[in-house]
Amino acid sequence: MSQVNAMPSAAAKLRQLLEKPGIVLMPACYDALSARLAESAGFPVTFMSGFGVAASRLGLPDTGLISYGELLDQGRSICGAVSIPVIGDGDTGFGNVANIKRTIDGYCRAGFAAVMIEDQVMPKRCGHTAGKEVVDRRMAIQRIQAAVDARREGADILILARTDARATLGLQEAIERCRAFVDIGADITFLEAPLSRSEMEEYCRSVSAPKMANLIENGRTPLLPLAELEEMGFKIAVYALSLLNVAVTAQIKALAAIREGRPVDGLTEFRELQRILGFDAYDAEVARYDGRH
Repeated sequence: MSQVNAMPSAAAKLRQLLEKPGIVLMPACYDALSARLAESAGFPVTFMSGFGVAASRLGLPDTGLISYGELLDQGRSICGAVSIPVIGDGDTGFGNVANIKRTIDGYCRAGFAAVMIEDQVMPKRCGHTAGKEVVDRRMAIQRIQAAVDARREGADILILARTDARATLGLQEAIERCRAFVDIGADITFLEAPLSRSEMEEYCRSVSAPKMANLIENGRTPLLPLAELEEMGFKIAVYALSLLNVAVTAQIKALAAIREGRPVDGLTEFRELQRILGFDAYDAEVARYDGRH
């Protein structure tokens, strides 16, 4: 009996992307629809933003208010809606090292290709806002060690190690943490919120593993062209809030028009909206069974 070749896992797909030449451009999503739109637009990977999920699911700020269970539930919907790999925001891991290992295992089972674990003090905050604090280096390393151990113990998932130490302890401490994360076995590093091109260059020179740049409009990090980011040494560029931001902007404008009794401008045609949501595929699948019995 011939065996059907198994499809590569989400983690395997992401590893293949990272091994290819060139920078990987990645929009962040916050629900199943935004993830599907990213895939339909041709992006090879997406990132589930904790900021976006907190905003869309709870209507609350990204200040540690959203729980592990809520992020995991949203992640299942997102991963189930697309075939491209999804990187998940795992915040601080939601507790001690045992909690972190459970978080890694849970995200793997949900279908994520990678999970990001950071070194902020709980409750964490968005990386481009004020008031952040980080744990000491020893605890930061313990968190990533626990995540890497969970991967080595069977979780088929990549570990994206993030540090927010630049904001409170300076660039060199942030770089040293990233280097320690790589030595432990992290697959990707993310130094959040460097303040200048020179800081981004120093990070890239100093850290060997694949590196992620976080591009937030009106944020703290310079918005540089992709070619420059690639030349520096970044492997991934994530537009973390663009989809959420444009959705909020469009909805505010639409609500103003509705309130004033004006037509809403710039709408997707209803027929196209149906296609995007899969009505055509649904109807075709149902029609396959007509007349079989």
